[in-house]
Amino acid sequence: MSVTIEAVKAALAQVVDPNTGKDLISSKSAKNIQVDGGKVRLDVELGYPAKSQIEMIRTAVQKAVGALPEVSAVDVDVTMKIVSHAVQRGVKLMANVKNIIAVASGKGGVGKSTTAVNLALALAAEGAQVGILDADIYGPSQPMMMGISGQPETLDGKTMEPLENHGLQVSSIGFMVDPGEPMVWRGPIVTQALQQLLEQTNWRNLDYLIVDMPPGTGDVQLTLSQKVPVTGAVIVTTPQDIALLDARKGLKMFEKVGIPILGIVENMSTHICSNCGHAEPIFGSGGGEKMCAEYGVDFLGALPLTMSIREQADSGTPTVVAEPNGTIAEIYKSIARKVAIKVAEKAKDMTSKFPTITIQNT
Repeated sequence: MSVTIEAVKAALAQVVDPNTGKDLISSKSAKNIQVDGGKVRLDVELGYPAKSQIEMIRTAVQKAVGALPEVSAVDVDVTMKIVSHAVQRGVKLMANVKNIIAVASGKGGVGKSTTAVNLALALAAEGAQVGILDADIYGPSQPMMMGISGQPETLDGKTMEPLENHGLQVSSIGFMVDPGEPMVWRGPIVTQALQQLLEQTNWRNLDYLIVDMPPGTGDVQLTLSQKVPVTGAVIVTTPQDIALLDARKGLKMFEKVGIPILGIVENMSTHICSNCGHAEPIFGSGGGEKMCAEYGVDFLGALPLTMSIREQADSGTPTVVAEPNGTIAEIYKSIARKVAIKVAEKAKDMTSKFPTITIQNT
């Protein structure tokens, strides 16, 4: 007797993806199930980048299906398929960018740029095509954090090529101005510069574009929310009450303009002594989680206040590339997977499926 497809599906319904918490049948991740006598072949398609998780998921499937009495061999192909997801009403998607994720904070100095760059690097490490846009026009920090200098080139006289390092495509006003020169610009010029950086950078087939936002809820944030197709926002805060106060304002701003909050990252949650390893919550504790409970959003993770994160970002090799197998890099990768899963669970963008209707006088 050969195994049935129904029996295989029943076995797969017991295999839960540890990242999404859903089984492979209800999530429709298991596809193309084929049975030939005792041989079973199937595909598992993940909607998020998960290079580090593929072997674990493949092993779990082989174990569950292989335990069926009639099965002699199990061939599993685990792949990742990242698609475009819905954005604010009335805003068109960019042709060469599938998903735009804003990393924001209501307050400066909470480690937003460091979180943004490590989040981008973590998504890239998990197999996605990723870019980072430095939207902090007054205080661009991504050139230093990414270890990039020089000016972008133009191949057609209209668009500029992103500069690259550590597998990321990067665009920043910092590539075009002297690092010591202040940006003495009024709001309209700043918002125009942001739009040019976004639209005139020749991004190449990005799964995710991470936007490192300036602190606050001003012109740049409004431009982004009204004219840029944002899939979702990540809020960065510290446990300190004064930072949480401003983080709430950032969260409410995104809610008002219809941009979903993907979750909250608590930075500097505990200080770890470099001499003895003692951990102390010098900015308070539990603030990020409390805010998540208050607003019904996901707590994505907490990062310690350690010298290594600061030193690595300052030197142009952020933690995820400096210590890819380290404990802190694993936290960033876990946060990145949670963000990508939240994006994958959103409604897919269907505008490309609709025909274009044109009305002509004949």
